[in-house]
Amino acid sequence: MHVVTPAAIDQAVAVLRGGGVIAYPTEGVWGLGCDPFDETAVLRLLALKQRTVDKGLILVAATAAQFDTLVDWAGLDDAQRDAVLASWPGPHTWIVPVTARVPRWIRGDHDGVAVRVSSHRGVADLCAGFGGPLVSTSANVAGDPAPTTRAGLGPVISAGVDLVVAGETDGRGTASTLRDARTGRQLR
Repeated sequence: MHVVTPAAIDQAVAVLRGGGVIAYPTEGVWGLGCDPFDETAVLRLLALKQRTVDKGLILVAATAAQFDTLVDWAGLDDAQRDAVLASWPGPHTWIVPVTARVPRWIRGDHDGVAVRVSSHRGVADLCAGFGGPLVSTSANVAGDPAPTTRAGLGPVISAGVDLVVAGETDGRGTASTLRDARTGRQLR
């Protein structure tokens, strides 16, 4: 499996800090990412996907601590919080209570935010190098299948991003699971 190199991480971090949008491999599919606090970058990413802001976006991180100012952990009981933390790192995304620090263009029309600590070494290195969570959404136009290989990136996505990070997925072949931490309900 091709590993995302330190040079590729440095290049991607520079693009992200400059307001860019990247395509990058995750656990199971290729993702699109940007700085979640850069509204222009997020809206550009959503336009590329042809997706509305009301649906919300996933944030991915290297560690749970990267979410400490974004997630209202006190909004979960001990068992709920333990279930979330025990599933990480891994391909498990959870909708959790949000703090006021998370902008609407990330949470959409929801009172929570979807978060994941990635088990993909390249994603974790990317978030560590960036110094915080990144937007993580499948690298496809809304309604199209999520690509599992770099070759599967569609022409609209490939032409619309500032950088395609070299590397491969972990081979999972599907997007992460998505559950509501408060109810336990699986949404995907």
